[in-house]
Amino acid sequence: MSSSTQAPAPARSGLDAYFGISRRGSSVAQEVRGGLVTFFTMAYIIALNPLIIGTMPDVNGNLVSGLPASDPANIPPTIAMVAAATALVAGIVTILMGTVARFPLALATGLGLNAMLAYVVAPQVTWPQAMGLIVWEGIIILVLVLTGFREAVFRAVPRALRTGIAVGIGLFITLVGLSGAGVVRQGAGTPVELGIGGHLLGWPIAVFVVGLILLVLLYVKRVRGAMLISIVAMTVVAVVLESVLGIGGQNMGENPTGWALNVPAVTGSLFSLPDLSLLGRVDLFGAFTAGPEVTIAMFMTVFALLLADFFDTMGTIVAVGAEGDLLDAEGNPERTREILVVDSVAAIAGGLGSVSSNTSYIESAAGVGEGARTGLASVVTGVAFLVSLFLAPLVKLVPSEAASPALVFVGFLMLSQVIHVDWTDPEEGFPAFATMVMMPFAYSITAGIGAGFIFYALIKVASGKAREVHPLLWVVAIAFILYFAEGIIGALL
Repeated sequence: MSSSTQAPAPARSGLDAYFGISRRGSSVAQEVRGGLVTFFTMAYIIALNPLIIGTMPDVNGNLVSGLPASDPANIPPTIAMVAAATALVAGIVTILMGTVARFPLALATGLGLNAMLAYVVAPQVTWPQAMGLIVWEGIIILVLVLTGFREAVFRAVPRALRTGIAVGIGLFITLVGLSGAGVVRQGAGTPVELGIGGHLLGWPIAVFVVGLILLVLLYVKRVRGAMLISIVAMTVVAVVLESVLGIGGQNMGENPTGWALNVPAVTGSLFSLPDLSLLGRVDLFGAFTAGPEVTIAMFMTVFALLLADFFDTMGTIVAVGAEGDLLDAEGNPERTREILVVDSVAAIAGGLGSVSSNTSYIESAAGVGEGARTGLASVVTGVAFLVSLFLAPLVKLVPSEAASPALVFVGFLMLSQVIHVDWTDPEEGFPAFATMVMMPFAYSITAGIGAGFIFYALIKVASGKAREVHPLLWVVAIAFILYFAEGIIGALL
């Protein structure tokens, strides 16, 4: 909620008026910087999604490309296809978010959703059938938006829970950043530990540490473009280190001091033509005709995908809007319905593109932290994704260790909202607390929101204040109970 009482600056051009750049206290240069920062902090999906979607065989032993998984030679071209389709779909739907909803939110294949598709769904059906489920999930969400249900749920969430969601996501992306840089990892006998065996070892971690220090100092000095400067500068350092020392990637744990994801090495041409042959490989009905057991499992899968996508987006919108002071007095952004419609269409587009459901990315908060306030930043991010179709080798020069400091720093910025929860009142404080801690500890935005909703309803009932719970929150709380019990229900069925 904005605390400013100054009149908005008059628009300077048609572009300014359409996106509301001056009205939101921004500038074109600021939007461009923010859009580029968002792109660089989420560009890893171009490399990571192919490793998930492009390497798993379906029930017939085929890759998502349709090629047999039994031949290792089929994996590299399949990975290239998934990378191209991932960038294309992300670019289109992010530009759509910028021009229709005019909100600084970028979209791409959702992590977690793609893993569920690859490791749970594909082994039971064919890849085209799995992508058909994603299309149905997006269609159902779109119907919920157009009927007003999704927006009504969004507006029914209490302010304290919204704060808990924003702070929880701040903790979540901090963990994502620290994990992506290798600063925290799974330990021997412990859920996580510092670096390797409790020590910060290797040049890639050094790149992260120096990048974080540089970013903090630039931000404190109020240098414009602090995040973008940090990302670009540390990418250059990483390229030099790799060319001189030949550090290499981690390679399934065999080189623990290597680069976590992208190896910043210049090899061959920086220009490549994309292979977009994955587009349209969809079977909308096959997954529901594969036998009773599979059909029931697929309905449960669509339900789980629906809830995860539904509430991940809600949490992301709240967090990004709060970080950019883009929410009204009730905690809602402008054009809420348009934002939710585009997000729903993005899920459908992800299925049609054979790259899994596309959803709103919390990394957008990094761009907002850099100054993005309007949909123009999303247009910049989307164009960068489209350009990456042809410059994939150049995009892959940015290692996660160079981009992760921006995520950690934005996590810090988002924690400032924790003061808006009354921690002396357990009725308000504990549901917010449950939301905050479950997101990073369960590594799931959806799990955090679900825990908060359920505890909110339970505490109100125990306090004799059940009438204060919005009817829609009862529906959602029950849905989340089913969501958490999905494994038990699946086993019984």
